[in-house]
Amino acid sequence: MSIIKRSLYLGYYIKKMDWKEFHAFLNYVSKETNTSKSRIIMDAVNSIYKYNIGMMDYFIFRFYNKNDEERAKWVGTGYKYEFDLKTDPIETRRILQDKSAFYEAYQPFIKHAFCSIEDLEKRNERAKNVFNNKSKKIVVKDSLGQCGWGVEILKVEDYSMESLVSYMKKRKLNLVEEFILQHKDINLLSPSGVNTVRMITIVNKEGDVDFLGARMRITVNSCVDNLASGNIACSINLETGKIDSDGVFKDITKESPISQHPVTEVQLRGYQIPMWDEVLKLSKEIAAYHPENRAVGWDIAITPDGPDFIEGNHNWCEILWQLPVNQGLKHVLEKYRAEF
Repeated sequence: MSIIKRSLYLGYYIKKMDWKEFHAFLNYVSKETNTSKSRIIMDAVNSIYKYNIGMMDYFIFRFYNKNDEERAKWVGTGYKYEFDLKTDPIETRRILQDKSAFYEAYQPFIKHAFCSIEDLEKRNERAKNVFNNKSKKIVVKDSLGQCGWGVEILKVEDYSMESLVSYMKKRKLNLVEEFILQHKDINLLSPSGVNTVRMITIVNKEGDVDFLGARMRITVNSCVDNLASGNIACSINLETGKIDSDGVFKDITKESPISQHPVTEVQLRGYQIPMWDEVLKLSKEIAAYHPENRAVGWDIAITPDGPDFIEGNHNWCEILWQLPVNQGLKHVLEKYRAEF
């Protein structure tokens, strides 16, 4: 362990801290465990150095209820950052970080219409395809945006191409997509937004694609499905395509895990994800398409016409991966780390 490196990480966590969330979690844990806030903070900081986790990981992974042996099993922010540097080098991950570059790199696998703000200004064929989509809605976003922040859903009828360009420039957005109409079975889970499957893959030393896991991201009165936006996530059985866990929130102050969707009341465990064989097939194909990025989380929407590829994430979220199964999965990554 490098004390200097972990100290730098600690400084980064403090700089990027959501202080409102931090204090909410700290107050909650202090009350639940009858422990002083200063003692909890000291334990959290010590865990950063000892287990290479982030400050908020301490709360989200419930380290305050875990012993040393259990804590050592979890992949935290620091460990995952170092793992990502090996599997998805900075020089190759640009096609995953910039959605505009991503759409160009993976265009053969993307079914829904998309275009840039420059396409709108030119009023070219891409722009026309976006405006003429069958959902009659569009999604505008920043191509460098993360966790669904800044994503907006608009009605096509409310804009011309010219007025949309003006609106996007004011909001500092540069990418437009067709709003995806999801499969009726996915819509039953939650109709408030598009619910995507995150397929996490890694290219092994033989060049074959292995699955690290599959997670269902389910909206809760939200137009985006990210855990960071207050939604829930479940684990999916890779062989059957059925949800095999309860739903979890990232927010530790909410009741979690839950067996039913809090709005639609759909039972989560055992729910069959449609077109599962097609999802597996698509995931393997896209993972092998640019194998220089070895470990990626692929977000896939399921439409009436089949799976539609949304995006790839080099930072595929250790929280989303581990929290639904309530298990530290560091041992899974350790065997691949030996290949680097």
